[in-house]
Amino acid sequence: MENMISVIVCTFNQEDTISRTLDSVLCQKCHVPFEIIIGEDCSTDGTLAICKTYQQKYPDIIKIFANHPNKGIVENYYDCLLACKGEYIADCAGDDYWVDDHKLEKELRVLEEHQEVTLVHTGWQIIPQSSSEILPPTPQPYTSAITDGKLMLEDIITQTSTPVIHLCTSLYRKDTFLKAYQKDDYLFRNQGFGCEDLQLSFIMALNGNIAYIPDITLNYNIGNGSISNQSDEEKQFHFIAKTTSLRVYLAEHYYRRTDKIEKDLSHRLFALNMHAFRSHNKTLASKASQLGKEWKVRRTALTSVVETVMKNELTWNIALLTRKLAVSLKRP
Repeated sequence: MENMISVIVCTFNQEDTISRTLDSVLCQKCHVPFEIIIGEDCSTDGTLAICKTYQQKYPDIIKIFANHPNKGIVENYYDCLLACKGEYIADCAGDDYWVDDHKLEKELRVLEEHQEVTLVHTGWQIIPQSSSEILPPTPQPYTSAITDGKLMLEDIITQTSTPVIHLCTSLYRKDTFLKAYQKDDYLFRNQGFGCEDLQLSFIMALNGNIAYIPDITLNYNIGNGSISNQSDEEKQFHFIAKTTSLRVYLAEHYYRRTDKIEKDLSHRLFALNMHAFRSHNKTLASKASQLGKEWKVRRTALTSVVETVMKNELTWNIALLTRKLAVSLKRP
């Protein structure tokens, strides 16, 4: 393994943003070499052609994995990670971009000076896809220069819309990942977990200290098409179901089910039932009930009410009409 950095760029149907992403990586000023591993996941637009143009221009830096058929984010990411030559790993999604030319250099210095640190991450800000406005930086729960990773585990499991560690701001040690992967590849490869970043952040925190640099290095794009920001009730149901299964796995195999984690799981089960309710989908309602039993989640009073409503088609229809009326009355 060379003393270098590997940057993973996973992309799918992002012809409008992939050039910006690659440019933000290529302009990095760092005292060690870096490579870019592009996981192009069978796009149906011009994304692959754009990536090939960059590869022709930077053949010594860029390597493309042109997937066929589509692998999905989990397989795509970990196939790229295992192909990386670098001792240190960074990533930037194909619709995000770095805004600090010294991002990698700053993070690498920390990892070189502190061998007990497994990952260093930074501040970041959001750019909504529907607007050119950049939102204020997202508050970070751990702002100390270095934190004992084990103190972060519970919060990583229960994080909601704001990640404790945004992996696209991070630089982490590949050997820490490889040791965990060799012991439990299911944690990383199970498609039923639905994401690639939560388990990586958790494993890095479990096995060392986590460093934080307050500088803003990432503009994070949020749009309706992103995995964690689906407007479709059914798609959001499946995303929450998968990531909650991952949280249960982490808690039961690597941590414990604390009161905070139990409350979080109860909240997620309620969210699943609400997605099933709003979509008027009996299959999803049945699935939510099944998952609640598998996860051994305590049902809240509200969850029980929603489940009861969905057991009868008449009450379900009445509740949906009532909700629709209430929503319309709230609109100006």
